[in-house]
Parts: sequence; structure tokens; C-alpha cells
Amino acid sequence: MENRNLAIHVEGVNKVYKLYNRNRDRVLESLGLSRKKRSTDHYALKDVSMDIYQGETVGIIGTNGSGKSTILKIITGVLTQTSGTVEVNGRISALLELGAGFNMEYNGIENIYLNGTMIGFSEKEIEEKLQDILDFADIGEYIYQPVKTYSSGMFVRLAFAVAINIDPEILIVDEALSVGDVFFQAKCYRKFEEFKKKGKTILFVSHDLSAISKYCDRAILLNQGVKLGEGSPKEMIDAYKQVLVGQYEVPKPSDAPNLSQDEDIREALEKRKEQQKKNRQAGVNPETLEYGTHQAEIIDYYVTDRNGVQTTAILKGDVFTMHMKVAVLEDLPAPIFALSIKNIKGVEITGTNTMFEKTFLDSVKKGEVKEITFTQKMQLQGGDYLISLGVTGYEGDEFKVYHRLYDVMNITVVSDKDTVGYFDMESKVEVKNV
Repeated sequence: MENRNLAIHVEGVNKVYKLYNRNRDRVLESLGLSRKKRSTDHYALKDVSMDIYQGETVGIIGTNGSGKSTILKIITGVLTQTSGTVEVNGRISALLELGAGFNMEYNGIENIYLNGTMIGFSEKEIEEKLQDILDFADIGEYIYQPVKTYSSGMFVRLAFAVAINIDPEILIVDEALSVGDVFFQAKCYRKFEEFKKKGKTILFVSHDLSAISKYCDRAILLNQGVKLGEGSPKEMIDAYKQVLVGQYEVPKPSDAPNLSQDEDIREALEKRKEQQKKNRQAGVNPETLEYGTHQAEIIDYYVTDRNGVQTTAILKGDVFTMHMKVAVLEDLPAPIFALSIKNIKGVEITGTNTMFEKTFLDSVKKGEVKEITFTQKMQLQGGDYLISLGVTGYEGDEFKVYHRLYDVMNITVVSDKDTVGYFDMESKVEVKNV
């Protein structure tokens, strides 16, 4: 293994917990009084490997119970793996969960010294950083009170202030930022940016997919203790969305409905595929992520400008229309037709659907073809954006994805005046003499 630039190396890690139906079985097995095995093995992590390089910011995403927190605890030494190897090169500061590493009877100052000492700093080094920690936490006189009297917000402010200001080489954060208020979260993410510029390594778990997309160089997707993949944040976020609806494995053609009786629909589907090939030079993505149950199919899509001319370039401030045609392959109770727009980093900027807009709440019959148009004013800043389309719905309480096309095409917004951020709020600005 090449260690030169590796901050964290994880190879073949398993974490197994024994589950017992009765406490009596646990005692018998631990004392060796039972000839048969009385437990079942539960893999919190199964053969997980990953390399995190110095200076990278890496996010770990996955559903609850996927093993995200477990792998972080193993990396930081809070838990011991059942098997496999973990190597860490650099001083770690970790913010794993509310209260970890704090003595609830100590006041804030005492806990700062306690945490700093545990990480390996001398009392003099902690004293030199104390004011920076106090300024970042900004909890006032509460710093002299026992932390057991703190609110969850004050607690996380102090914990993060300690973790971020002791100058670690590797920072590990597990979902803790979701506790703080919006101003504190903004301050934390600014600190992330500072860390990135200094070449520090950051590993964090978050359900905030926008934060993963914005701050991470790579993302790792876990599900039920297994690493499903790693890659760009955009790729892994799209895969994660498939996991959420049970569609991670794209259905094979043989899984799709039999269309032999529906020649018009079959012809429309073939036409759509041919049209995609022709339009590849006109903004259509040849590597579109596509999945769903195929109970309905998006068979055509394109953008028109205010004059009804098909285009992929929209003038900022102009009205434009996204067109989508959907073939219904089975009777459906109330399909939802959706549009979303992301930036090129994968951050979802805006979107809507027929349920939000209350424009279509009806059932549909097999063989119908629906044409949906989304008309809106372009207020995004100049640049390139990605369009995603979908047909989903609820069958009872179950959410179903019939067909999704992620990043199916791009549009370019042409602008001669941009403002700060994603949107232009069309401000009217005046300057007067007083």
C-alpha cells in the first residue's frame, strides 16, 4: 500500500454484533454452556474498504442503519472492528455525537481542557487556543456553567468549537451540524472552506445532500453495512436517491412490461430513443441515469423559448417551456409529473411537479399518452444547468418511481448581468442624495 498521501486507509472492515432472542441465551453462550449457537450475526459493516487522501473532503451518505456512524467510530478508535485493518496518518479531531468526550459535571472551560488533553495537546497549547474556541462557540457566560445545563444548541457549538480550533490534521464530523441554528451552520461551513484551503482532511456524514455536493471532493455510499460505491458527489447522490426508492439496480429490459399489444406505445418508445441519438449534439446527455418500474415511460422531452422555438439556450429574464411526453403502460391511480434543475455540481436549485402545482390529480389508463409542459420565467444566473424529469406516484402508502431521467439534458442561461448566488431577484436599486 502506498502511504505517501494517504490520511486514512480502511481495508476489509467487518463489524459484527451478536443478536440474542433471550438474555439467557447470551449468558449460556458466553459461559460456553451451550453446544449449539444461540445467536445470530448482524453485520453493521461488511467488507468495507476506502482510502481517504490528505487534503480531501469526503462525505459518507446512506440511509439510517447503513453503517455511516459505525465506520467513523472505528476510524477514530471509539469502536473496534471485528476484522479488517484501519490505518490513520495524522492527528484526528472528531465530533461524533452530542456529548461524546464531555464530562457532564464539568463546566465548559474544564471540558475544553479535558478534550484538548485527550487529543494530545499540552495545557499551554490549549491555553493559546482558548480564546479562539470561546469566540467560535459564542455561548457567553454559560461557558462557566456545567455542560449538563446546556441546551443541545449550546452543546454542539462548544463541541464543534473545540474540534475545529485545535488545528487537527483530520477532522471527522458525524451529522452534528444539524443541531445548530442556521447562522452557526454557516459559520461551520466557512471553517470547512478554510480547512480545505489549508490542505486539511475532512470526513463527514450528513443527510444534507446539498452540503455533500458543495463541499466534498468525493462521496461514499453505504447501505445496510455494505459500500455500494464511491465517486463524485453528484454520482453518489443520484445513486442514493435510487436506494431510497428501492431502485438502485436499474431494471433489465426483461423486467419491463410486455408491450407487444401496444404497437403505438412501442413505436413512440423507439422514436424517443432515435430522437435521443439525433439530439445528442443539442444538449441531450448520452449517459443519462435512468431507472423506474416502467409502468409509465417518458418518451420525449425538449425545451422551447418564448417564441416556441426548440432550443437549449435561454435568455435570462425570458419565459421558457419544458415539454415532456409520457406513455402510460399500466393503469395508474394518480401519477406525478416532475421537473428539477441542478447546477453542474449536482446541487438541486429548483423544481416543481404536478402535485405541488395542483394541476393534475387524476388516474390514468394503460395506453394513454400525456403531454406535460412546465412554463416559467428564467431567473437563474448565467451558466450551465442540468434538467431531470420524472414520473412517480403513490399506490396506497407506497411511493413508486415509474420512470426517472436524471440529468437528461443541459440548458445554458445567457446573461449580460449576474448577481450573487443562484437567483436574480430583479432588485430595483436607487441611490439618492439626502
